[in-house]
Amino acid sequence: MPDRLITEYGAEPGTDCSDAIAQAIAAGGRVVVPPGEFRTGPIRLRSNVELHVSAGGTLRFHTDATAYPIVRTRWQGIECFSHSPLIYAYGETDVAVTGTGTLDGGASTDNWWSSTRPRTDWERLVQWVEDGVPVEERVFAPGHGFRPSFVQPYECRRVRIEDVRIVDAPMWVVHPVFCTDVLVRGVTVESLGPNNDGCNPDSCEDVLISGCSFTTGDDCVAIKSGRDTDGRRVARPSRNIVIESCRFTAGHGALTIGSEASGGVHGVHAHDLHITGTDHAIRIKTNSARGGVIENLTATDITATGLTTSAVLITTRHAEPDPPGEHPPAVRNITITNLTAHSTPRTIEIIDSPRAPVEGFRMS
Repeated sequence: MPDRLITEYGAEPGTDCSDAIAQAIAAGGRVVVPPGEFRTGPIRLRSNVELHVSAGGTLRFHTDATAYPIVRTRWQGIECFSHSPLIYAYGETDVAVTGTGTLDGGASTDNWWSSTRPRTDWERLVQWVEDGVPVEERVFAPGHGFRPSFVQPYECRRVRIEDVRIVDAPMWVVHPVFCTDVLVRGVTVESLGPNNDGCNPDSCEDVLISGCSFTTGDDCVAIKSGRDTDGRRVARPSRNIVIESCRFTAGHGALTIGSEASGGVHGVHAHDLHITGTDHAIRIKTNSARGGVIENLTATDITATGLTTSAVLITTRHAEPDPPGEHPPAVRNITITNLTAHSTPRTIEIIDSPRAPVEGFRMS
């Protein structure tokens, strides 16, 4: 795979290098960001392209929403056309983001974080789903729509995100959607904004998250599979997911499943997790509007300290609508072993209902 140094295509530190990066990607191969700070708009990856950010190199992304074209995406578990993720790939094979440099989303309360959710756009999207509007017609104009994910491969095969440091994302940070064979290894996430989940496999299969570090404003690792009616329409579960040898220093749940898991989550194994200062070590959350089956989670060799709420929370009534919905979820076969929790108000919380009981929970 040939190296394509972005400076060979006209990139200069401190300037807008969007065109130079796009040209290097079009040439194919390994696109290299050298030491220095380079400014850029959204990046669209193609098959057989590796974006490599060298040690001492930084890609700092624009924060003007109108700089981001409208693309097919999934936002909070619902498909639509909205602002492009900062790094995006659609329908590609063998894409990678690597290197020990920094990806800086530049998000703050002065830009992306100033409005955590545009209510009118969100209400419009929910209504479109209930009215059966096709995804191709759920299109937001530039400047409307939603805060984008940072890194989102969509319908891709063989995805690798390795070693990079990612800071200050507009929304979810690493967010593969409908992908297979995903490796997220050695990544450092430092992003404390609203909804800044660290890594969200969303209706993905065969995922390994290994040796990563998470300091986040929301859940650290959160496994998803679509929301409510739209998630059931797509009906693609997340399955065969391994989380190993990771560190978690801020966030709601270190390892979370849900709440957008209407397509189901099957087969998650976690081991060797080191947690300090999150709300929960393990959190599974869903409700009767979501539906779906969450099953076969095993977690072992977990050390947690300074948890603010409980070591383990499993609820089938998270944000339960009133009256309850017509799609009670199933949560079953959860096994947790060798969990050491220091200084936590509660060890286990299970909040369920006769319509959606938690079944087959084992802890030893």
